Amino acid sequence: MMDCLLALDIGGTKTHLVIEDRRGRRLLDTILHSREWDAEPADLAAQWIVERIRPHIPDGARVAAMAFGAQGINRPETAHELQTALAAHDLSPIIVNDAALIALAGGFPDGIGIIAGTGAIGVGTDSAGAHLATGGWGSVIGDEGGAAALVREATRAALRALDEGKPDDGLLKALIRDFGVADAERLTRKVNDEPTADNWAPHCPAVFAAAAAGSALAAQVIDEGAQYLAALVDQLLTRGAVATDIVVAGSVIVNQPPLLDAFRRHVSARHPNLRIHKLTIPPVEGAVFLARRALETIS
Repeated sequence: MMDCLLALDIGGTKTHLVIEDRRGRRLLDTILHSREWDAEPADLAAQWIVERIRPHIPDGARVAAMAFGAQGINRPETAHELQTALAAHDLSPIIVNDAALIALAGGFPDGIGIIAGTGAIGVGTDSAGAHLATGGWGSVIGDEGGAAALVREATRAALRALDEGKPDDGLLKALIRDFGVADAERLTRKVNDEPTADNWAPHCPAVFAAAAAGSALAAQVIDEGAQYLAALVDQLLTRGAVATDIVVAGSVIVNQPPLLDAFRRHVSARHPNLRIHKLTIPPVEGAVFLARRALETIS
């Protein structure tokens, strides 16, 4: 019987699944949809995972090690309950929040991971190896520095400037055009009537385009978002995170240099000894690392 390891990165929109044999030969590397994923209740989450991995496990193979990071694993109790539920399916995975895969994938098991994609969250570990997380409260009340929150804050800033009688420096016009509405009043309706990341986040490029075109207000919103992301690092260190390196990932901070540059500047001003790296490989490689380490301990 062939032994194999399974690694998954279960995000809000897609799931990345990797299967390797004991020698490290990659047998499968595929992207699946994450429709209807929810980490709770545990029995349904376990069934969701099993339904997605079983068709891909090679005939006659045994899952000798498994690890995954998943959106919604925000409490140790949630991970423990899901581990128990998966044990009923003869699976014994290592389970972490999906953001915890970032530093691992970057090659820094004890590093800080900062994600700024649709949302924003920071993760790290303390000297005892306990998982730490900060941010990630959702686009309505938090996630500053993520795509949805940048659009939220840009809209607020543009409308505030309008109320103060200031001339539009290009940000309000850019938002009105990108949302496909006629004026500021219609913009408020478009933003407020559907206060979701799905509605807000796709318009994030318009904020960066406005800044590139000379909007000081858009540039300020981006800089403030970077300050919030840098504050996630402060919070993790205050709570005992042990790190010499930060790995950043997520569609916004990876693909928008102004945000990354501002983040580097703010972090370096307060923590000059921390090195900042941009993740260039899929986060699922962090789960591969965890599964491979587990496999080595039982060999």
